[in-house]
Amino acid sequence: MEYRKLGQAGVKVSRICLGTAFRAFWNGQSDEGTCIKVIEKAIELGCNFLDCANYYFGGRCEEVLGRAVAGMGKRDDLFITSKVWSPIGEGPNDRGLSRFHIMREVERSLKRLRLDHLDLYLLHNWDAETPLEETLRAMDDLVRQGKARYVGACNFSAAQAVEALWVAQAGGYDPLACLQNHYNLLHRQECEPELLPRCRRHGLGMMTYSPLAIGLLSGRFRRGQTPPPNTPWSGGQYDFEKTMTPRADRVVQTLIDLAAARDATPAQVAIAWILDHPEISAPIIGPDYPEQVEEVFGALELKLTLEERAALDQASAEEEKP
Repeated sequence: MEYRKLGQAGVKVSRICLGTAFRAFWNGQSDEGTCIKVIEKAIELGCNFLDCANYYFGGRCEEVLGRAVAGMGKRDDLFITSKVWSPIGEGPNDRGLSRFHIMREVERSLKRLRLDHLDLYLLHNWDAETPLEETLRAMDDLVRQGKARYVGACNFSAAQAVEALWVAQAGGYDPLACLQNHYNLLHRQECEPELLPRCRRHGLGMMTYSPLAIGLLSGRFRRGQTPPPNTPWSGGQYDFEKTMTPRADRVVQTLIDLAAARDATPAQVAIAWILDHPEISAPIIGPDYPEQVEEVFGALELKLTLEERAALDQASAEEEKP
């Protein structure tokens, strides 16, 4: 396993982060025991970076992660995240980034995770209804209380991230250490134009989620074909025909060709492309089974050539609009 600093923070995290949303668990296609085996396998392979959220399966994913970590007895070696913002009930204060909601939800997350602190507590999204000063002061209080080691933000635009840094500096609050955003070969425009340059400029870490585009970049899905059964694309959760465009299929074919030449898998090549970006601290993988952990971690041994990187960049370039 490789490790690197989280932006300009001193802590070092594994180059691949294990996401514990466990969508198959939500959908009844997996069980808690399998989820725990996934966590155990990742930690055995050297992963110390584990991502979760209070929203995932109504808090049950935090409970599973807590049981797995407690069972292995390696909590002190792990860097564990959770998040706050998403709706967790029907009450007027059951969502958002108010001080009320943040202070209540961190206690609930810590209880479910069986922890006395989070290593990184993330704002799960922007809250236009709450003053940013209120949110960042609450997060700063959590750091001062020892309930969070670092704070970060998910799904912020570049402008929102810079505003948060400015407000934190002006108020003397603990600044954002890390961002978390959607990024893969099919979804490049959210990060590349402004967010990645801001990470370089301000020393922010960057976690990226959905590196395989919910499995589309695994090589198992092709345009004009029926999606494999028991996947989000076969159950009507997502629009496969709309998403698997000619551009997307071109990217998949490029991954298949490059993988065949390197005795690798398309998923490993897709992850290696993300790892090739120095601004990115770690992509967040979402395996459903232990064997998928081993496959994806194999991307760490795959160093793309300049020609391979150029081929993927070209295949995934956005279509020019008429």
